[in-house]
Amino acid sequence: MYRLRVESGFDAAHKLEGFEGKCSRLHGHTYKIEAFLLTKNLDSIGISMDLRTLKEKLTHITEQFDHSYLNDHKELGNPTTENVACHIFQKLKVDLPEGVLLEKVRVWETPKSWIEYFEG
Repeated sequence: MYRLRVESGFDAAHKLEGFEGKCSRLHGHTYKIEAFLLTKNLDSIGISMDLRTLKEKLTHITEQFDHSYLNDHKELGNPTTENVACHIFQKLKVDLPEGVLLEKVRVWETPKSWIEYFEG
């Protein structure tokens, strides 16, 4: 098996609805997004998937959130890091090459805190 990893990121503000604590107030993060994919397949020259293509796909998904107010993105629901990770995962898994499986998406909210989403 081969594990591929690409990274993207964005800066955004949000507030958590229904949360008791500081995160119920408007605040922002510099999010780092990591996508992990698995495959056994290599093409005729020994490549599993073009990492540049994969990074472009991830960046296309995340760039809509850059310098935005995440609460305005209704597709996220309450814009928790968990919901952001799930949303990115669902968008990224579409139209992957045959034999390439999206393992998980990790969303770093701070340099010391992250959430992963995977289908289990």
